[in-house]
Amino acid sequence: MVISKTSFLEGQILLIDKPYKWSSFQALNAVKWAIRKKFDLNKKFKIGHAGTLDPLATGLLVICTGKFTKKIPDLQGQVKEYTGTITLGATTPSYDLETAVDKTYPTSHITEQAVSEILPKFTGKIEQIPPLFSALKKDGKRLYEFAREGKEVEIQSRIIEILDFEITRFEMPEVDFRVVCSKGTYIRSLAHDFGKALNTGAYLSALRRTKIGDFNVSKAVTPEVFKQNIGSNG
Repeated sequence: MVISKTSFLEGQILLIDKPYKWSSFQALNAVKWAIRKKFDLNKKFKIGHAGTLDPLATGLLVICTGKFTKKIPDLQGQVKEYTGTITLGATTPSYDLETAVDKTYPTSHITEQAVSEILPKFTGKIEQIPPLFSALKKDGKRLYEFAREGKEVEIQSRIIEILDFEITRFEMPEVDFRVVCSKGTYIRSLAHDFGKALNTGAYLSALRRTKIGDFNVSKAVTPEVFKQNIGSNG
């Protein structure tokens, strides 16, 4: 990272490791204010990120500054990699820990072999219904707004692509995974459907984005470390 006013205005790609329970907007805002304070930039300073992460997820946010904000649509279309944990035997309305468990299901029939056998169903181009607790819009309103009002909404399915899906730990009721997927994939929906395929319930209990295209979270820093690196005390 080149630390100069000109470099940020001309355009830089910054790799930020979003902390747990931070919104993507909070992480972006922390970076934006650090740069603005350091170089006394006005509100017109351009900055944006290439793909939102849920507050309960951690990991890679690719942030573009200045003229590089034009690259955001291309970056959003890149293949992404995630690691995480699916908890079997229960469901939540949000498909993750944002909401409390609403139903429980038997899990005694689930074996490591049974989990391995359903993986091919989740590889390649598959149909997926986004979760109701999401920022997608219907009739000009965010889906999560309907959800919080307790209203039922018909959600259109979409075709997404899972390029790689592997189980890295099997320790009931938890299953750790690594998945490589296309733009528009909801890992929460993947977890929910995974449970259905095993004749039980499931929800996403941990998620970390590790890659976007060629960018890796191993090269990323937290917003706090970013502020320290550019010498902003704000």
